[in-house]
Parts: sequence; C-alpha cells; structure tokens
Amino acid sequence: MFRVITMQILSTERFKSNARLCVPIILLAALGILPLGVNENIVMIMVQIFLYMALGQMWNLLGGYAGLVSLGQQMFIGLGGYALAVITENYHLPMIIGLLVGGIVSVIFALVISQPIFKMRGVYFSIGTWIAAEALAVYFSNWTYVRSGQGFNITVSYDLTTTDMYYIAAVVGLGAVGLVHALLRSKLGLALMAMRDNESAAETIGIEIYNTKLKCFLISAFVTGITGGALYLSIAYVQPYAAFGIDWTVAMVFMVIIGGIGTVEGPILGAVFYVLLKQYLYDYPGISMIILGIIAIIIILLAPRGIMGAVHDYWGFEIFSTRRWVKRSDKTIF
Repeated sequence: MFRVITMQILSTERFKSNARLCVPIILLAALGILPLGVNENIVMIMVQIFLYMALGQMWNLLGGYAGLVSLGQQMFIGLGGYALAVITENYHLPMIIGLLVGGIVSVIFALVISQPIFKMRGVYFSIGTWIAAEALAVYFSNWTYVRSGQGFNITVSYDLTTTDMYYIAAVVGLGAVGLVHALLRSKLGLALMAMRDNESAAETIGIEIYNTKLKCFLISAFVTGITGGALYLSIAYVQPYAAFGIDWTVAMVFMVIIGGIGTVEGPILGAVFYVLLKQYLYDYPGISMIILGIIAIIIILLAPRGIMGAVHDYWGFEIFSTRRWVKRSDKTIF
C-alpha cells in the first residue's frame, strides 16, 4: 500500500515536472516569432523587459540567495556601457567583443573591490558598493580617455534594426534566467539556499561562505556588465552620471521586491510590471518614483516575499523548479 501511494506521488511530481517543462518551451517559441507580428513600439517594450529581467535576476541572485544586498550594481552597468563604447568607437571592433569586454572588465573590477567590501556586513556592505559606484562616476567624468563628462555616442547602434535589438536583448534576458536556474540546481545553488535559510548552520556543515558569495558576486558582475552594454546599445549614448546612477539599482530592487525575492520567476514578473508602469508614467517624471515607492510599500505589507513568493507559499506553484531528481536503480529520489 505504501509503495502504491509513493508511486502515485512520484507520478504526480513527474507530471508537474513535464508541465513545467512545456510552459517555457511554448513561451520560447512565442517569443521567437513575436517581432514578426507586432509593431515596433511593442518590440522595444519587450527589449526593455528582457534587459531589466536580466538585471533583476542578477540582483536577486545576490540579495535573494547570497544575502548580499548591493546598492552599487550600477557600477557594472556603467562599465559595460563604456566598454562597448570604447571598443566600438575607438577601436572599431565588433559589437559582440564590446559586450564581452564589458562583462570581463566588470568581473575584474568586482574581484578588485571584493576584498575590502566583503569585510563589511549588512548595511555597511550596501553602502560600500554604492560608494564604489559613485567613485566610478566621478572618475569617469574626469577621465579624458573616455571623453570625461561629454560621454560617447555609440554609433554601432544605428546599424541595428529593432528586430536585431530584440533578439540581442532576448538572448541576454533569457540567458540570465537560464543561468540562474542552472546555478540553483547545482551544488552552488544548494549552498546558496542553505546560506539563505541559516548562514551559521550552513558554515557548520562545511559550506565556504566567503567563496560562495564571491562566486555569486563575480557571476552577477559579468552578466550585469554584458546587460549594461546591451542597454546602452539600445540607448546609443553613454554618459558617466547616468551610467553609474543609483536609479538602475533602485529599479532592480523594485522589480525583485514586487515580483518575489528568492524566486526565479519573481524578477521576470517584476520586470514586466516595472517596464509597463514606467511606460505609463513616462509623462509624469515628477511623481513616478513616488508612485513606485507606494506600490512597493503596499506589496511589502501584503506579501513580504513578493507576488511569486506568495504564490509559492499558498499554492506551491512554480515554473522554474529548483528541485532535482536523482535516479538510483529502480527508485527515484527527489
């Protein structure tokens, strides 16, 4: 009797797993043909959603899993944007090289600052990352090699069609989602979730807290750097105080809080919500941040773990499950 019940449970779990697999495949197919059947305005909105989705995933990886609440992620966006501009404008190299260099430079910078800022805890870590971003803004605004505060026109953007930009953004955004999902299903992901639940207990069972957080920090820097380059590829102009402005991180935090911190689906939902709300409030710049703040407060009060966090808690629904199946002879363990 117990074996029958167990097999029924396993069958149900496999059915849910297959259903979860079908949903992303259908969505990918729909997204692949979307630019062919809609107008350019919708395509550009989707570009923004994909890129903000990638930013949200990287902030969520740090804040939602590694416990690193960064207020300085804009430093990697700025480095990615400037790397793209310098590589394409000064050296006339292909755009893809500029994007990759942006990610590599971001990793190097993250590695350099990791030693001092990782000695900080809690709010001090957050402030430390923000100060690093502000320092970069001041430095770049006085660095003649990058034209100081004048900024760069990224002329390679003019050669791209809206559809080209859509597929670049789709690769970045969906790639970030896939990367985070794969990480959470790996040994690193198990370590992250153990740290999220109880950092002290995780350390006692042999998890190297510093190395795990450093890996997340470097991965986040790399993807955020590439995303920053893609963002400025769509904007076509980069300037220090905008590129390294805290508004980028404010957007990331908002998306993750609204969508659901510590979930893969949360930043996706948050990106859709944020970009559409941003489009609606475009003509009201003076009150847009106030409205976003009020919405964030309401969500925090009603659903502290965000919309998808509440859905997970009440209905157990998730598209990107981090549960792993291990087969041993005739038994299946999950």
